[in-house]
Amino acid sequence: MTIEQAQADIDNWIKTVGVRYFNELTNLGILMEEVGELSRLMVRKYGEQSFKESDKNKELADEMADVLWVLMCLANQTGVNLTEALAKNFEKKNSRDAKRHLENEKLK
Repeated sequence: MTIEQAQADIDNWIKTVGVRYFNELTNLGILMEEVGELSRLMVRKYGEQSFKESDKNKELADEMADVLWVLMCLANQTGVNLTEALAKNFEKKNSRDAKRHLENEKLK
């Protein structure tokens, strides 16, 4: 599935099953909640905190997909084509950071 197809599929799902989009600010809040859930799981899996019973059946992939879903909702609502945006972001990083990381002493 391409990013473009995912955006279209989410738009279709929202308009048929989900009834309508939540407004942009509500979705921004939901995105922050989903990022928090991803953070909570990663801190327990890769960090020093221990798992609580309520965290044990959560999957990293599912939490990441939740973040991606809401981000794509926001992109759809605001007219952002994420395929084009990501391509432009690669261009920016390739020109701005072409040597930056290679020359970073902290990464050696």
